[in-house]
Amino acid sequence: MLSLFRYKLLRFFSDFSYKDCIKHLIWKNWEKFNLKLKTFSVRFFLLCVFISIGIVPQANADRIKDLASPASARANQLIGYGLVVGLQGTGDGSSIFFTTQSLSAILGKLGVSITGQLADFETANAATGRLDLKNVAAVMVTAELPGFSKPGQRIDVSVSAIGKATNLRGGSLLLTSLRGANGDVYALAQGPLTATGIDAAGAGSKVVVGVPTSGRIPNGGIVEREVLTPFEKTDFVVMNVRESDFSTTIAIVNKINETFGDGVAKALDPVSIVIEAPEDTTQRVSFMSMVENLDVVPAEPPARIVINSRTGTVVISRQVKVTAAAVSHGTISVTVAATNEVSQPLPFSQGETVPVQNADIEVAEPNKPMFLFQPGVDLRQIVDAVNQVGATPSSLIAIVEALKSSGSLRAELVII
Repeated sequence: MLSLFRYKLLRFFSDFSYKDCIKHLIWKNWEKFNLKLKTFSVRFFLLCVFISIGIVPQANADRIKDLASPASARANQLIGYGLVVGLQGTGDGSSIFFTTQSLSAILGKLGVSITGQLADFETANAATGRLDLKNVAAVMVTAELPGFSKPGQRIDVSVSAIGKATNLRGGSLLLTSLRGANGDVYALAQGPLTATGIDAAGAGSKVVVGVPTSGRIPNGGIVEREVLTPFEKTDFVVMNVRESDFSTTIAIVNKINETFGDGVAKALDPVSIVIEAPEDTTQRVSFMSMVENLDVVPAEPPARIVINSRTGTVVISRQVKVTAAAVSHGTISVTVAATNEVSQPLPFSQGETVPVQNADIEVAEPNKPMFLFQPGVDLRQIVDAVNQVGATPSSLIAIVEALKSSGSLRAELVII
């Protein structure tokens, strides 16, 4: 078998001369190259077609639903007053009069009689003031009612103590009505709290982690009333851009008009966009579904530096520029060391022993080099220059504020 294979192989090469072999190899390579070229051409043509009809999303594009939202889908704030019970001795106690008054009113509605006339505040306070409510706390209950919420849907609820309660951990909120700005009840809240804060004390030591006087009730509120919206009544749907920007607004308008036709969307101002929508509610919902999934390349946000003075956090956006400026930053530390000594009188001098306090004052100033900002430097150069001098977050805040005051910083300074 092996000899037969060798015979056929030698016979194959004997049929071709040296030049024929070269021609054969060149021809096969050319066929392979030609096939690859045709495949690349077809793929490139299809890619151009897909980009032209908008199937392939553009780089750095965002959906319209991430940039804007319908004006009729705005949320509403709710607030209410209630009581949290079941605390482990961390409630308001007997010194908070409105806690005892509220509990008395609740018990009265449930058929429990308490001595004292609740209509008279002083009498009610004297009658219920003897109650030491260590396991009850008065709280304020807040929630956000999302747009298009329907009766029966659940919302999250936040609970915060307003009296002398030190910890709401393990408590349960009694039935509380949540009202809107017009005074109408839109939701009811009730249920056990989820408090992540810890407050422990003993033997003169105390440890507090987080905020134990506030908590949340996930899905603790039930919507009872619907907020009417003009979504299904008007001929147009208004969308508000989350960040006011002329460029982003006009980019959204152009994308909608390119997809659905000229005149479908119009810009009212840098925030509001009016979109002509179908009258049928089902078609309107389907149309808005297509609109909010369109890809738009938003404009670059304005140059901004955000400083949190409490935590020392500094966030610098990519568009921040600095004109030519020379910066030198250093801290001066003053150390005062006090030494207590005693001056003893000489023997038989009938003098008095007098305490003497000596103070040594030392002033230290580190030798930090000055760094120079060239005109139009970007974010990376700013960070590198600040890191070279070893500036701390507090020092960076001082440098940024000084640059803003000198007029060299081309950015908005936001301090939170």
